[in-house]
Amino acid sequence: MKKIENSELIINNDGSIFHLHLKPEQLAKDIILVGDPGRVALISQHFDSIEHKVQNREFITHTGTYKGKRISVIATGIGTDNIDIVLNELDALVNIDLNKRIIKENHASLNLVRIGTSGGLQEDLEVDTFLMSEMAIGFDGLLNFYKDREKVGNNDVEEAFLKHMSWNPRIATPYFVNASDSLMRRIDHGFRRGYTISAPGFYGPQGRELRLEIQDREINDKIRSFRFENNRITNYEMESSALFGLSTLLGHKAATVCVIIANRYAKQYSKDYKPFVKNLIKIVLDNLAKND
Repeated sequence: MKKIENSELIINNDGSIFHLHLKPEQLAKDIILVGDPGRVALISQHFDSIEHKVQNREFITHTGTYKGKRISVIATGIGTDNIDIVLNELDALVNIDLNKRIIKENHASLNLVRIGTSGGLQEDLEVDTFLMSEMAIGFDGLLNFYKDREKVGNNDVEEAFLKHMSWNPRIATPYFVNASDSLMRRIDHGFRRGYTISAPGFYGPQGRELRLEIQDREINDKIRSFRFENNRITNYEMESSALFGLSTLLGHKAATVCVIIANRYAKQYSKDYKPFVKNLIKIVLDNLAKND
C-alpha cells in the first residue's frame, strides 16, 4: 500500500495531527462541531467529565463523557476552508495509520453534528427558530476540487437551480449534498427543516451591501422563490456544504442544526439568541446520549 508522504500528512513532534493537535485516542466517534471557539466550553460544561482539552489557533477540542456517552466538541472557526482542514484531519485520525502513514483496511465512520447560527431567507421562518438542514448548497466551490463530486451531489436540483438563477459563470458552480438521514433522525427534536446555503463570505456572497455593490441585487429574491419538488431554500450559513460533502465522500455521517438569529426577508434580528443556542446544545447532547 502506498505510503502518504510527510509533506501531505503532517504530524507534529508529539504525534498529533498538524492543525487539530489531536491523537487518535483523544477523539470520540460522536462529534459536535461549532464555529465559535467560545461555544466549546459552553457545551463541555455539561459533561460529566472531561478527559482531554487542546487548542491550536481557532481549533479547540474538548473530549469527555455526557450521560455515559463519549463526545468530542470541536471549534472549526468560520468557513468551508476550515471545514476542509477539520474533516480531512478527523478522517485521518481514524482511517490512516499515522505511524505507518498508510490507509487502514477497516474504515471507521464518525458522527458529526454542527450546531450554529444562521440567517433565514423565508418570511415565515421566525427568529430564534431551530432549523435542521436536510441539504446543503455550496456557494464556496470547495467540493469541486475533489474527485467524484458528481457522485455525492444532487445533480437534478443543481441543474434546476442554475437555470432558475441564471447563474453567473464567473462564480463557482454550487453543489448540493444531503445530510445523513440516520443522523438527522437520531438528533431530531421536531426541528423545522429546509435547504441551507453555505456562502464563502458574510457580506457580498450573502447579498449584503455596505460600500461595495454586489453583482446581483436580486439574488436573495431569486433564491427565496426557488422550489424543487416542493422543497425550498430556507437559510444562509457558512460551513455545512463542505461538512456534508466531505463527510459523504469520506464515509462519515453529518448533520446541521442552527438557531435562526436573523430573518433577511422580514428584516428582523433576534433580541437575544444566546439562550436559544444553550437550549439547542442541551437538546443535541441529550439526543446523542440516548441514541446510537
